Amino acid sequence: MCGIVGTLAATPVNQLIYDALLLLQHRGQDAAGIVTMQGHKCFMHKARGMVRDVFRTRNMRALPGSIGLGQVRYPTAGNAYSEEEAQPFYVNAPFGIVLVHNGNLTNAHALKEELFDIDRRHINTESDTEVLINVLAHELELAARDLPLTPKEIFAAVRAVQKRIKGSYAVIALIAGQGLLAFRDPYGIRPLCFGRASNGDFMVASESVALEGTGHVLERDVAPGEALFVDMTGKLHTEQCSDAPSLNPCMFEFVYLARPDSVLDGISVYQARLNMGETLAQRVISTMPPNEIDVVIPIPESSRPSAMQLAHRIGKPYREGFVKNRYVGRTFIMPGQGARKKSVRQKLNAIGVEFKGRNVLLVDDSIVRGTTSKEIVQMAREAGARKVYLASAAPPVRFPNVYGIDMPTKEELIAHGRSIEEVRQYIGADALIYQDVDAMKRVVSALRPGLAGFEASCFDGHYVTGDVSLADFEAIREQRANQPGDEDADARSRLALQGGSEG
Repeated sequence: MCGIVGTLAATPVNQLIYDALLLLQHRGQDAAGIVTMQGHKCFMHKARGMVRDVFRTRNMRALPGSIGLGQVRYPTAGNAYSEEEAQPFYVNAPFGIVLVHNGNLTNAHALKEELFDIDRRHINTESDTEVLINVLAHELELAARDLPLTPKEIFAAVRAVQKRIKGSYAVIALIAGQGLLAFRDPYGIRPLCFGRASNGDFMVASESVALEGTGHVLERDVAPGEALFVDMTGKLHTEQCSDAPSLNPCMFEFVYLARPDSVLDGISVYQARLNMGETLAQRVISTMPPNEIDVVIPIPESSRPSAMQLAHRIGKPYREGFVKNRYVGRTFIMPGQGARKKSVRQKLNAIGVEFKGRNVLLVDDSIVRGTTSKEIVQMAREAGARKVYLASAAPPVRFPNVYGIDMPTKEELIAHGRSIEEVRQYIGADALIYQDVDAMKRVVSALRPGLAGFEASCFDGHYVTGDVSLADFEAIREQRANQPGDEDADARSRLALQGGSEG
C-alpha cells in the first residue's frame, strides 16, 4: 500500500508535492520519492524513511519544474529494504517516463519473463512497479510509432496495458515534454481522485485529503478503468479504457487505511466508520448485556469513530484510555548488543484511572495477527480492569490480500482456521466480538448507491478480479520467506501505519 500524487502547475511544484506527501504519510512510512520535470529533463530524489527525513532543503532546491509526482511507500511487493525499489521509477525510452504506483500486480512474475523474452526489456529489481512502467513504455512505443504523441495514442497504450496486467493499480506517470497521465484498474480497487486549485493548477492523488490540504478542490474520483491525461497547457483529456469496468473499492481503506477526513469514491471514510460502529454495537448487544460494560475505550487511532458510535448506541461512556507515543524511533543496535524487540508498550500507555475496577470494552479497527491485541488486553488488566472485552470494527481477517495491502500469509492470521472462541482464548479477553461481514458491506455501500461491491477478500475470501491462483499465494509466501532481515522491522510493523495497533 502506498500514497501517490501528481501535479501540473504554473509555478514550481516541489513544495506542493512535499506538502501532499505529508498528508499521505499514513499510507506509507518506509520510503518517499519526488520527481519533477523542467522542459524534457527529470530531477529525482528518493530514499528510505519518512517524508520529513528524506527531503532536506538541498534536496528540494534540486527539484525544479512545474510538473511532478511523488510517492510514499509501504512495500507489498519486492524487497522492502532496498532503496533501489523506492518509487518513482524511470525509463528513458520512449520519450522519458517516470511513474508511481499504488497496488499490486498479481502476474508480475509472468510479465517480467514476457518483457525480457518478447519485449526485450530488462527488469533490474523485484518491484512490480518496474514491471508496470516497462509495460507502459512498450505499449506507448507501439501506439505512437511514426506518429505524434496525442491523447488518442496514449489512451490506446493504456488500453493495451490493462489487457496485459492483472491485479490492482492506481498509476500516475509523467511523459517528458508531454504531460501527466493517470489511470486506475478496471475494478477500482485502489483509490485515485483529482481536482484543481482556483488558479487552474491540477492535482491527482490517492486521497481527497491531499487535494484539500494543498488548496485544491476535489472534482471527482478517477473511474475504474479510466485514464486521464493533462497536457502541458493544463487541458484535461479522459477516456474509459476498459471494456467492462466495475467499482469495487477496497474495504480495508474504510476500515483502517485511509484518513477519516478523506472521501473515497463518494464515501466519507469517517461516516463509514461511524456506520461500522453502529452495526458493531448491535453485535455487542446480541452477545452480552450492555450493563456488564462500564466504559468503551478505543485502541488508537482508526477505531475512534466506530468506538464513539458504539458507546452512544449502547448508552455507555466513551473514554480515551490509551495515549499513543507518536515518536517511537528506530532501534539502534550497538556492538555487543542483541536485537531488542519493540513492545507495543513503547507505542501505547494506559491511563490507569479509566481502567481500575471497571469492566472495559476495548474497540480496535481490526485484528490481524493477534499478538498486539493480546498485549493490549494484558495492559488493560495490569491497569486494574476487572474484566476486559474486545470488539473488532472489522470481521475476522481469515485470508491473505494480494491487491496491495501487506497482509500476512494465512498462517500468520490469528483467525485463519480458528474459531472465535479459540481467538478469544489466545488474546486473553473475557469476550471477543467481531463485526459481521454482510452488515459491514451493507452499511458502507449505503453511502454510495449503485456500488458494484467491495474488494473484501481478507474477510470473505472472494477475489474480485477472478484471476488469483494458488501460485499467487505461493509467490507471496516465498517472497516473505526470502525478505532480508532488518534491525528496525518491528518499528515498521505491518499494518501499523496510522493506528497504534497492527492487531
